[in-house]
Amino acid sequence: MAKQYPEIEPPLRRFIERQHIFFTATAAAGARVNISPRSTNHLRVLGPNSVCYLDLTGSGNETAAHLGADGRMTIMFCAFEGPPMILRLYGTGVAHHRDSAPFAELLEAEFGGEAPLGARQIVELDVDLAQTSCGYAVPEFEYQSERTVLDEWASKKGEDGIVDYWREKNMTSIDGLPTGIFGAE
Repeated sequence: MAKQYPEIEPPLRRFIERQHIFFTATAAAGARVNISPRSTNHLRVLGPNSVCYLDLTGSGNETAAHLGADGRMTIMFCAFEGPPMILRLYGTGVAHHRDSAPFAELLEAEFGGEAPLGARQIVELDVDLAQTSCGYAVPEFEYQSERTVLDEWASKKGEDGIVDYWREKNMTSIDGLPTGIFGAE
């Protein structure tokens, strides 16, 4: 049932574009495995072997910490509507933090130069393997809408409040690994 591809072929890209949610998985030696759900609103397929997503502020920043320590990352998509399928993108990722040149370049090229309040980094994955599997056991759900809670929270915090929150909650992983959210700080 599983099929492997050396790149994101056009049918796989179309599948990605139809999804509303994806999951990221990362780990580092001696640290917990992290899995995070994300909206595809901020995901972009950059080419046959590259994707990125604009990462918004969260309660932690495990992904950035793990990518800094190890680099391995898997992104998974599941069809909750329509024909069943699971797609995993395996590769090496990097977190481009808000004040970096790669962040600015990707923001301009892929997101029209506009970052929502609370955007802390752009995560880029260099894909070395795409693999599909059946997804027969994945339940069907009907998409309703995006949640607005994070945008409302960020608006109430304001830019300075978000930076303070990053300093309090996003500097290290739950296992104490640095996230690099403020560059060399």
